[in-house]
Amino acid sequence: SKDAMNIDGLGPAIVQVLLEKELIKSVADLYCIEYDQLESLERFAEKSAKNLLKAIENSKSNNLDRLLFALGIRNIGVKAARLLCEKFGNIDSIMNADAEEISEIDGFGNVMAENVVKAFKETHRIELVNRLREYGVNMIYRSSVSGGDGRFKGKTFVLTGTLPTMKRKEAQSLIEKLGGKVSSSVSKKTDYVVAGEDAGSKLVKAQELGIEIISEQELINISM
Repeated sequence: SKDAMNIDGLGPAIVQVLLEKELIKSVADLYCIEYDQLESLERFAEKSAKNLLKAIENSKSNNLDRLLFALGIRNIGVKAARLLCEKFGNIDSIMNADAEEISEIDGFGNVMAENVVKAFKETHRIELVNRLREYGVNMIYRSSVSGGDGRFKGKTFVLTGTLPTMKRKEAQSLIEKLGGKVSSSVSKKTDYVVAGEDAGSKLVKAQELGIEIISEQELINISM
């Protein structure tokens, strides 16, 4: 999928053909497919074969959170995968972490932590990671903080309501670029709530807890 390894041109129909022709049995087999094998298939002309191989090659350099999401660990979506990577930095540290360490991550409960630990005790998943590593798939997380000055480091934000000019993902990207974290729920650990129109219950809870509430413009101002 686009949020996972995002291999352009590799849709369900192509995967089905590759399976039927026994060119792949595992995800890792994608990384050792050769041009001659693709060109001989009915669906592939020279250009489409080269484009797919290029897309597969390019996916090797994806950031680790994409790979972690793609591994299909129960309850570990895009955001949870990124939080794991931010805490541990590389695949080996994630695989060797215990449930107590993982549950320290803001937004992780015991069930999510246990799911990660169980996933990396499964032989087939360990073998898959090792094969992907062998084929040159990136196993290190490059922090989104790079390029920013880290002024929001250690700060947790919650976005609520409709912002005047920014989409939710744009605001989140801005916060994360400067080292902050975006949580889906308000708690005592929240530092700022960025409130837009029709903010609702999150705004009410922030007011009850005495958390600083800022507008989109105030967010922009403190990020400059």
